[in-house]
Amino acid sequence: MSIEQTNTVPELDFNTPAQRRLRQARMLKDKLAASGIAIGGISVILAVVMIFFYLLYEVAPLFRSASIEPWGGQQEVSYAVPGQGRTLYLAVEEQAEIGFRATDRGQLVFFDSTSGQVLKEETLSLPEGVTISSFTLLSEASQTFALGLSDGGVKVIKHNYKATYPNGKRVLIPELVYPLGEDALQVADGPIEQLAVNRDSDEWSLIALSQGQLVELALSMSENFLTGEVEIEQSSRTLPNIGVKPNKLLLTPDRRWLMASLPQGKVAVMALGRNPEVTQLVEVSKTEITSIELLLGGNSLIIGDAKGKLSQWFFVRDEANQFQLTHIRSFEHNSSPVINLTTEQRRKGIVTLAADGTLNLYSSTANRQALSEPLFSGAADAIALAPRADALLVQHGDRLSFWHVDNEHPEISWSAYWEKVWYEGYEEPEYVWQSSASNNDFEPKYSLMPLAFGTLKAAFYAMLLATPLAICGAIYTAYFMVPAMRRKVKPFIELMEALPTVILGFLAGLWLAPFMEANLAGIFVCLLIIPVAIVLFGFAWNNMPNKIRFLLPEGWDAALLIPVVILATWVGLGLASPIEDALFGGHMPTWLSNEVGIPYDQRNALVVGIAMGFAVIPTIFSITEDAIFAVPKHLSYGSLALGATSWQTLTRVVLPTASPGIFSALMIGMGRAVGETMIVLMATGNTPIMDVNIFEGMRTLAANIAVEMPESEVGSTHYRTLFLAAFVLFLFTFVVNTLAEAIRQHLRKKYGSL
Repeated sequence: MSIEQTNTVPELDFNTPAQRRLRQARMLKDKLAASGIAIGGISVILAVVMIFFYLLYEVAPLFRSASIEPWGGQQEVSYAVPGQGRTLYLAVEEQAEIGFRATDRGQLVFFDSTSGQVLKEETLSLPEGVTISSFTLLSEASQTFALGLSDGGVKVIKHNYKATYPNGKRVLIPELVYPLGEDALQVADGPIEQLAVNRDSDEWSLIALSQGQLVELALSMSENFLTGEVEIEQSSRTLPNIGVKPNKLLLTPDRRWLMASLPQGKVAVMALGRNPEVTQLVEVSKTEITSIELLLGGNSLIIGDAKGKLSQWFFVRDEANQFQLTHIRSFEHNSSPVINLTTEQRRKGIVTLAADGTLNLYSSTANRQALSEPLFSGAADAIALAPRADALLVQHGDRLSFWHVDNEHPEISWSAYWEKVWYEGYEEPEYVWQSSASNNDFEPKYSLMPLAFGTLKAAFYAMLLATPLAICGAIYTAYFMVPAMRRKVKPFIELMEALPTVILGFLAGLWLAPFMEANLAGIFVCLLIIPVAIVLFGFAWNNMPNKIRFLLPEGWDAALLIPVVILATWVGLGLASPIEDALFGGHMPTWLSNEVGIPYDQRNALVVGIAMGFAVIPTIFSITEDAIFAVPKHLSYGSLALGATSWQTLTRVVLPTASPGIFSALMIGMGRAVGETMIVLMATGNTPIMDVNIFEGMRTLAANIAVEMPESEVGSTHYRTLFLAAFVLFLFTFVVNTLAEAIRQHLRKKYGSL
C-alpha cells in the first residue's frame, strides 16, 4: 500500500482591496519622497544662485561709470553770474542749495544754486585806494580763503552755513566768519603778489610774496582761561629768495613745506624749518604749468600743464633719508591744456575742466579716470564741487550752470584691488588693506591681496597639519583596525566636529598662543621625538615574545601608542629647556627676532594651523574613512589571495579605488578651512600683511567681513568692497568644488571598473 502525499501551496491573491490600497499608499509615498528630494535639491541650487546674484547686485555699483547731467535731470540750469567783478573763488555748500562767490572787487555773494537769486551779499571794507591783489585757498574742505591786499595786509575769511528748523522746516543761514579777526593782518610793506596760507590746529602761517621777497607771518592762537579771550602771538621772518618769480604758492597743512610753481614747468620746494632753505627744484613738466593744487590732506600735489598732462606728486624718503618730491602717477587726459582744477573735499578725487570744455573726473588712489565728457565749447572761468561731490557749479563767461554728478565709488579699480598701489606716505607701491582712519584726510586702501593671501596661508597651514593625520588615521581605522575598536574610535573622532569653532578659537587665542610662545622650542623638539618614539615602539613591540604580545587582544595594539605619545611629549618638553638655553639664548622667539631676523607674533600662522587643523581633521577623516571602508571586500580578498601583502593591497587596490572619495574629503576640508571665521578671528592678530613667515599672523577674507561689516556704512565703498570680498570667497569655493567634482568623476571613471 503506497501513500501518496501532495504538498500544495495556497495561492495568494495580490488583487484584494487591501493589497491595492497598500500598493497605492506605497506609490504615493514614493512620489512624495521623490518630489520632496527634488524640491529640496532644486531649493538648494536656487538658494546658491540667489546668493550669487545678491552678492553681484551689491558689488555691481562699484564698477558703474560716473555720469553728469543738468541739475534736475531735464533742462540745463543756467543763470547770470551774481555780483560784480572777476571771480576769485566759487563754492557750493554741502546740501548743494547755496552757492558762494568772491570777486576781485571785494564782493562776497551767497546765492541760490539753482536759480542764482542773491540770498546775502557783503562787500569788504577796505581802506581807500586799497585793492585785492592776490587770492589763496587754504583747502576746499576748510571753506577758508585769504585775500592779499595792495597795502601788504591779509584778510582770512570762511564761508559758513547754519541750519535752523523754524516750524520743523530746515533753513540754511549763510554767514561769513573771520578766524583771525575782521581787521587785515599786516604781513608785508608792499602789495602782496602771491599768497599762501594754512593752519595746523591753532598755529597759522601766512606767506606772502611782496616786492620780490618772501615773508612769513606766524600766528599762535590761545584762549585765556580767565577771561575767555583769544590771544594771538605773532612772529615774522624773511624767507630765502627762490630766484624766479613764482606763479603760485602752496603751503602744506603741517606748515612744513612751501611749494612754488615756476615758469618752464618747474616747482621749487622750500623746507620751512628753523633755517628755511630751498631743497629741490623739480622739473614736473616739459611745458608751462597751468594748474596746481594740493589734494585732500595736503600731502599730494596735483599738476596740470599746457599739453594736457595731469600728474600726482608727493614726498618720499630717498636713500639718504631725505624727503624728495617724487612723481607718483600720471592720469589719462586729452591734449587740451588743464585750465580749471579742483579737488574733492572728502575723497582723493580730482576734477578738471580743459581748455576745450571737456570735464574729467579722476581718483588718485585708483589711478582711474571716472568720467570724460564735453560740457562746453571752450574754457570755463571757474568751477566748484560740492562737499559731497554730487554737484558741480561752473562759470562759463557771464553765466553759471549747475550740474548733478553721479560718481559714488571712484576710489576703486582693478589695480586698486589686486595690484600694488603707491599710497601717500609710503616709500614704494605696496599691497595694503586699511579701510578707516582717525581723520577725514585718510586715503582708503582697499587692496584685497593681503586678505586673499591670508586666507590661503591659513588654509595651507591647517591642511598641512590636518591632511596627513586625517588620511593616515582614516586608512588605519578603515583597513587595519579591528571592528570592535573601530566602532569606538570613529564616533569619537567625528564627535570632535561638534565642538563650536568659537570655543576652539577662544582656546587657541587665550591658551595655545601663550603656551606656544613660552614653549616654542619644546614644540619643535616634540615634533622630532614623537615620530621617532612611535617608530621605535612599533619595532620593539613587533619583536616582543609572542607570550607578551598575545596578552593584548588582537587589533588593540594601536591603543598602546597613547601612553607612548604622552611620554614622548613629556620628554620633549623636559628636554626643551636645556636645549633652548644652549642654542637659543634661553628664549627661542627672541632669538628668532634678534639673531635670525624672523619676527615672532604670539598669534601666528602656526597657532592657526594647529587650531584650524584640529577643526578640519574630523571632516577629512570621516569622508576618507567611509570611502576606504566602502571599497568592495572581494577586491582586497582577491589581492591577498593572489599573494599580495596587506600594504601592497592597500596602495595598489584599495587607495586607487577610494581615491575619488579621498579627493572629495580633501576638497571639502579645504573649503572648510578657507571659509573658517571664528578661529582665525580669535587666534591671529588680524593683521592684513603678506608674509609667508609661519610666526606672523594674517587676516582672512571671512574674518575681515566679520570684523568690519558691522561698522561699515550701508551703500558705501567700504560696504560694497566687503561684499566683493564675500563674492571672491564664493567664487573661490565654487571654482574649487567644480574642479574637484571634475577630477572626482575622472578618478571614478578610471578606477570604477576594478
